[in-house]
Amino acid sequence: MLNIKTDSRKVKNGDIFVAVKCELNDGHSYIKSAIDNGATTIVVDHGDYNYDNINVIKVDNTRDYLEKYLTDHYSKFLNEMTLIAYTGTNGKTTSCFFLYQLLNKLNIKTGYIGTIGFYLEDKVCSLPNTSVDICEAYDLLITAYDKGYKTVVMETSSQALDSNRLNTLYFDYGVFTNLTRDHLDYHKTMENYAMAKQKLFKKLRNHKYAIINSDDNFKNVFTLKDNNNITYGMNTGDYKVTDLKIDHSGSTFTLEYDNVKTTMKTNVIGKYNIYNLLSVICILKTMNISDDLIAKEISNLQTPSGRMQKIPYKNNNTIIIDYAHTPDGLENFISTVSQFITGDIYVVFGCTGSRDREKRPIMTTIVGSYAKKFIITNDDLHDEEPEDIVKDMLKDNKYDQYEICLDREKAIIKGINLLNKNDALLILGKGHEEFMIVKNKKIPFSDYKVVTEYIKNN
Repeated sequence: MLNIKTDSRKVKNGDIFVAVKCELNDGHSYIKSAIDNGATTIVVDHGDYNYDNINVIKVDNTRDYLEKYLTDHYSKFLNEMTLIAYTGTNGKTTSCFFLYQLLNKLNIKTGYIGTIGFYLEDKVCSLPNTSVDICEAYDLLITAYDKGYKTVVMETSSQALDSNRLNTLYFDYGVFTNLTRDHLDYHKTMENYAMAKQKLFKKLRNHKYAIINSDDNFKNVFTLKDNNNITYGMNTGDYKVTDLKIDHSGSTFTLEYDNVKTTMKTNVIGKYNIYNLLSVICILKTMNISDDLIAKEISNLQTPSGRMQKIPYKNNNTIIIDYAHTPDGLENFISTVSQFITGDIYVVFGCTGSRDREKRPIMTTIVGSYAKKFIITNDDLHDEEPEDIVKDMLKDNKYDQYEICLDREKAIIKGINLLNKNDALLILGKGHEEFMIVKNKKIPFSDYKVVTEYIKNN
């Protein structure tokens, strides 16, 4: 456990608290809270502070102090580890979770840090963001190291990279999955979004493996001359998938590289998930894992919680929970489901408040083109009114087979009651999450719990 913190809520007795200015607030405002929680040293770069029995260190820049402290005290441990980082709009969590599973199956003790939490042998804890702050990242990495996990795979978000939250961390592998419309409320343009993610590929060390989806339009942004670039795809790439066949039970495909062809079968469903799996195979091949062993181990992978999470329901109906929350994610997910559902498709979904408004009508158009009926409901509202979100979602809408039910629990139950026989209900946007964010408050809520409780009682 690190003895240096930037979050006053996580300070323990005897800790150093560094008052760092972040995107949303200034750590100097939380000095008293840190002291109340047990900090015995505070590090500041402005203001006058005088507390009994508290060591005050004044520096020119608290972030610089923090980064130097972390490097001086912990880099020797991180240098002994293999650190693998994924970035991209979609696929980070599933790809990381596949790799986490496979490496552990291959007796390479591996941890995972990302959207669905911190995992060693099993889930250790949930995390507040896809990419945690630098102190927590170090804390989790050192925890993994101390428990014998010398390989860690982690997700890196564009905001974390852009705001230098991952400064002082360097990686053996950087993986680019894809870039589609998301987070433009923050980045403003796709070019800015791409350049933020590119920062990961300037943070590679040792063999500098850059694993890049060569079918993506932004691939050249991530193919930097100083890296060992390895590409993958279905149209182009050093590693290619051909002869892909998908049904309700899984997928078969041919892996091609260096004039070698190997037939592989997996229970993973969806073309987008095969892309995720292919990025993982590229990493395994750099580790000299044989095709036969890869083929054996990928046959029975688990998807992460809230990703294509199927719940059987009476009359051969299927309820599926997924995190899909971008236009590209929705299109990939629903088109995949449409390939193996013989009945009708119903959808419950919403759009996140205080985020990119332009993608909202695009998402409604995608859902409307597949669903026999869809129910518009609340997602994380943040500081926005739900009626304003719905208004954006229905802008220029040409589909009339919808209903508005802002109570998400009631919307899900309405969706379940639409099912007849061989149908599917898709509950999208929240996935694994166990809360709703309203006015910056986290209100407990789980799509999975709503579904399972309703089924149990009906």
